[in-house]
Amino acid sequence: MEGQKTETGLAFPGNVHQTPGGGILVSKMDDVLNWARSNSLWPLVFGTSCCAIEMMSAASAKYDWSRFGFEVARATPRQADVIIIAGTIVNKMAPVLKRLYDQMADPKYVVAMGACATSGGPFFYNTYSVVKGADHVIPVDVYIAGCPPRPEALIHALIALQDKIKAGGRREKITIEDIKK
Repeated sequence: MEGQKTETGLAFPGNVHQTPGGGILVSKMDDVLNWARSNSLWPLVFGTSCCAIEMMSAASAKYDWSRFGFEVARATPRQADVIIIAGTIVNKMAPVLKRLYDQMADPKYVVAMGACATSGGPFFYNTYSVVKGADHVIPVDVYIAGCPPRPEALIHALIALQDKIKAGGRREKITIEDIKK
């Protein structure tokens, strides 16, 4: 169907490939968009305890996360792509975290850093005031183990998130069939 006339009377210069479901076939543009999206992540830092010190260290000159594309740390959720939760989340802070997450533009990603953000922590596990992990409040894409995890672990997790984005992985696309594979 090359050179087909459109409503404006001009010929369409490309090829239209019919698919069995009647959809549109897209290949390389998605790859370019995912590459650009993965290499320009702007983090929103949400540090509440000792993991925040390690997160600040990852942005320092020794580890320099800016060479991987995470340079512009934002203090506003409206300009951030990924939120890094570093530390304990208490019940009074959970609605604030949820509000920040809701204010972020799509696509948005979440990294839970340290034992407190992933599971409630080793010190506060059975207390009434601590949330048992960030995934009880918002969906998490990457977990980082440790108490506190080293800056290298945070950089590794952000690179893993970049790989996930480059592969086209989005939380909305995960289905039961993907989990069974």
